[in-house]
Amino acid sequence: MEQVVKHIVLAKFKEEVTEAEIQKLISDYADLRNHIKQIKSFEWGKDVSIENLNQGFTHIFETTFETLEDRSAYVTDPAHVKFGSELLPALEKVVGIDYVPTREP
Repeated sequence: MEQVVKHIVLAKFKEEVTEAEIQKLISDYADLRNHIKQIKSFEWGKDVSIENLNQGFTHIFETTFETLEDRSAYVTDPAHVKFGSELLPALEKVVGIDYVPTREP
């Protein structure tokens, strides 16, 4: 069974951040795949839950890596650090979680 590491980011953008600015940040986030070789895949989406448990988070970003070492290299990569310095000021709140999925037989 293939093992991977998932890096999940839940984000809520500040009210004053325009939709165009959000789309530019998302595009820049996705573009990290072209600069950081450790990224295996990247996906994102907006909250569509009907349970009303999102605590205001509106966007979800998922980056997948092959190993914990690859995830660690990503976190310290200059392209990621630069992007983070652009993304974080646009966010009202953010949660980041890394995990190794467990698949039950």
